[in-house]
Amino acid sequence: MNVFRLLGDLSHLLAIIILLQKIWYTRSCAGISGKSQILFALVYTARYLDLINAFVSTYNTSMKLVFLMSSYATIFLIYFKFRATYDRNHDTFRIEFLVVPSVILALLINHQFSSLEVLWTFSIYLESVAILPQLFMVSKTGEAESITSHYLFALGSYRGLYILNWIYRYWKEGHYDLIAIVAGIVQTVLYCDFFYLYITKVLKGKKLQLPA
Repeated sequence: MNVFRLLGDLSHLLAIIILLQKIWYTRSCAGISGKSQILFALVYTARYLDLINAFVSTYNTSMKLVFLMSSYATIFLIYFKFRATYDRNHDTFRIEFLVVPSVILALLINHQFSSLEVLWTFSIYLESVAILPQLFMVSKTGEAESITSHYLFALGSYRGLYILNWIYRYWKEGHYDLIAIVAGIVQTVLYCDFFYLYITKVLKGKKLQLPA
């Protein structure tokens, strides 16, 4: 495993820890999009069905289980444990507009037309846009707590580092996956405005505020 993938995985893990800590210690899921978390749960479920019949390494299996369990734990906290603090009025993004096109694309553009491969491809397409309900929620409220901003930055960094991982693998191994690369670039682009505001405001101790 190269350093970019390792750092990407650690950044992804850090994002999850930040999110769960924020919800648990504040006893509130205010500012968190439950719809984005549902999409991420769909992503991990579709992608990691190979846990049933394939083993790559202990590290690989452990990370898959962490992402799966943490995504469903987050949904439980938002919709059950702390549901009174969940802001439904601002979490209004129509996620079917993301899920349905991802399903269609996965059926039309994939490496192999098999159930596991189509589900994996669906997860790649859906992950590239799964953060949109969260970004939409932040833009709708006009601001975000610093802890939510840290979560988004760590999650965006994970994708940026994975792009470097793909570049490294192509350079060292001649390997590349065009579907994953294009989807990863789309996902990273979605974070660009947020990255700029995070660096210019949040790191200087200011509350993140987005233009209306």
